[in-house]
Amino acid sequence: MPKVKSEKKFRNHKQTASSTTGAAAQQGLRFNKDFGQHILKNPLIVTSMIEKAALQPTDTVLEIGPGTGNMTIKLLEKVKKVIACEVDPRMVAELQKRVQGTPFQNKLEIRVGDVLKNDLPFFDVCVANMPYQISSPFVFKILMHRPFFKCAILMFQREFALRLTAKPGDKLYCRLSLNTQLLARVDHIMKVGKNNFRPPPKVESSVVRIEPKNPPPPINYQEWDGLTRIAFNRKNKTLGSEFKSSNVLNLLEKNYKIHCSLNNKPIPDSFDMKTKVEEILTKNNFQEKRARMMDIDDFLQLLHDFNSEGIHFS
Repeated sequence: MPKVKSEKKFRNHKQTASSTTGAAAQQGLRFNKDFGQHILKNPLIVTSMIEKAALQPTDTVLEIGPGTGNMTIKLLEKVKKVIACEVDPRMVAELQKRVQGTPFQNKLEIRVGDVLKNDLPFFDVCVANMPYQISSPFVFKILMHRPFFKCAILMFQREFALRLTAKPGDKLYCRLSLNTQLLARVDHIMKVGKNNFRPPPKVESSVVRIEPKNPPPPINYQEWDGLTRIAFNRKNKTLGSEFKSSNVLNLLEKNYKIHCSLNNKPIPDSFDMKTKVEEILTKNNFQEKRARMMDIDDFLQLLHDFNSEGIHFS
């Protein structure tokens, strides 16, 4: 992702970062819905998000989609450096103008491009009003980022935020809930109405706090992903029903044969994958359980039960 350095030229008249507040609106800058641009205009919300981040003067902060810089300026007041990732060159120009000739100019690094297609820089904290269409892939991108960051304070669409924090048995509990909570502690910290944005989005929003688990759980994530995709394919069905699918049984049998081949383990002529799967599910009473009611420990146990019998999901 290319870096853009703010111009070093200073204007003859005195300028502050806050003096260009609302400049985009005055100039009639149109916001691009394709980029999910909904500028957070309420300064109280901005301040509250920053307070929840518990920033230190030595921190480097990552911001995604800074827009015209309402959040960025407040961050620059508190930390050593802000790295702002922005895909829209017009917003980059607005942000550059806003800090030009101010003490913040040398503390801001702007990276232009799609944050999902580029490596993330080192950062201590992430604070952002997220473009909603990249919410899910971005959450997992930062959770897999190394070295570990301290926390992320992120604005999401309300329903997405509630999915992140949902517990087993909740209506919105899903594979996203399980996978996120496997890797991080996630807390819903604030509701934000649509009228706090310009232009207002069609949905309500929420702010969540994500703190990665360090160290992460010692599991094979490809195996975990394979298991949970099967279980949550129809989360209200019993696992006994899900694992009767011919597609699932064929996949497991293929993987089992590969495992046996690699480990020089003979396969009995009487071996039947359907029978084997039923035995494994019955062993710890998973046959009648449903994914929507199972927590992380349940899935860890189920994965261990399958793997210990040489049955793999990747």
